[in-house]
Amino acid sequence: MTTVSSRRPPRLTTLLAVAATGAYLLIVLGATTALADAAAACPTWPACSTDALADPRLAVAWGHRLVAAAVGALVVLVTIVAWRAGTSRRVRTALALALVLYPVQVGLGALAATDPGSTVSTAHLLCGMGIFAALVGALAWQLEAETAGVGDAASVGEHGDADADGPIPATSVASDPPAAPAAARPSAEPTRGPLARVRAVAGVYARLTKPRLMWLLCLVAAAGMALAAGPALDARTVVATLSGGVLAIGASGTFNHVLERDADRRMARTADRPLATHEVPVPNAVAFGVLLGTASLAAFLTINVLAAALGLAAILFYSVVYTLLLKPHTVQNTVLGGAAGALPALIGWVAVTGRVGVPGLALAGVIFLWTPAHFYNLALAHKADYERGGFPMLPVVRGEAVTRKHVLWYLGATLLAASALAALTDLGWPYAAATVTLGAVFLWAVVRLHHERTEAAAFRAFHASNAYLGTVLVAVVVDALLL
Repeated sequence: MTTVSSRRPPRLTTLLAVAATGAYLLIVLGATTALADAAAACPTWPACSTDALADPRLAVAWGHRLVAAAVGALVVLVTIVAWRAGTSRRVRTALALALVLYPVQVGLGALAATDPGSTVSTAHLLCGMGIFAALVGALAWQLEAETAGVGDAASVGEHGDADADGPIPATSVASDPPAAPAAARPSAEPTRGPLARVRAVAGVYARLTKPRLMWLLCLVAAAGMALAAGPALDARTVVATLSGGVLAIGASGTFNHVLERDADRRMARTADRPLATHEVPVPNAVAFGVLLGTASLAAFLTINVLAAALGLAAILFYSVVYTLLLKPHTVQNTVLGGAAGALPALIGWVAVTGRVGVPGLALAGVIFLWTPAHFYNLALAHKADYERGGFPMLPVVRGEAVTRKHVLWYLGATLLAASALAALTDLGWPYAAATVTLGAVFLWAVVRLHHERTEAAAFRAFHASNAYLGTVLVAVVVDALLL
């Protein structure tokens, strides 16, 4: 990845990022039940004509209206600055759309306050989403104009060397793959006792299960269960679902190790995996994966058949569809592969309800859209490694500038999906605070990535994405179970 000296984002970029964050705050506040209660306490507009001055809901209503006024002024300001700076037509068009929609948004908000109804409230929310999308679009195009062009050429596909959605030809892979790290090469080991050998073997097999993925995917399933059951969630369902999930993740990871062992040897960051270094024989690994998968289905069957079917689908999708069909053959592997991470949300919901529901699908949608915004940062940091492995990742095929832009687009889509989840459920303040605060942190890390274009910036955005989703999922669980 290209190394560029750190620069502070220009004034217009900062204003756009702040305006987008403010617009998102308004959307989330409007989508939560907390604001609905506040609207009931303040049924007039623009001021609250009520004698219940001690009602804390009035502070919420007044705060929402004051923030709306501030964001409106900010949209006007950023539009003026953009016009005076001579920005591109796309940026000015996006800002003009936000400027036109804002008074419509205010009018719908006034109607929703004085005569609340589902149609008006839905239109109000959709209009706010349109404003946010316009601001994110303006930010993406402005960042592209400011930062694209330095060391951003794609390795293949850009000049017709390979189809953009096809596999990387063998000639693009380094002919001399890096040797496995010294620690990963088989070597003479000192004699160890039986217990030490058992621990060593157990540790190697544990690595096959990709345990670092488990905490987040289990948290996704827990959020699905919490949304479905609320405080009535029982311990048996939790234990059975998470046990089945851990086993399914372990089976999927093991099969992935088996199927990618040759590619792993070509990549520096995966050359020490147990199958790549022959620490575990392939037949043993396959048997281990089958054992984990069977145990996973047995655990899910103690809940219901649909949960077991979704668990099996998750294993097959990651092991076969993603590993064999998507990852080595299409630049859209990360986007389509997001379905594997989204399935635990549906499994959690189905474990409680026995059927697929809209809130469960909405949570799965958040995970699906978050995946590219999350993983493209890692692909940027390990671009050369993925090229050696022969994988058509987006920065390898389309270049780093396109990848950075897609990170921002998918982040915006993730935040919109998170606001839709709030509108479809009874989530309140903990969820709103988590998605707005950590969403702003994630957005700022992505803006810095555009300007710095370093591995450190890519990893910073990668960790910000983890912090965002982890905090939001914890907030869902706390909100649904305790409040």
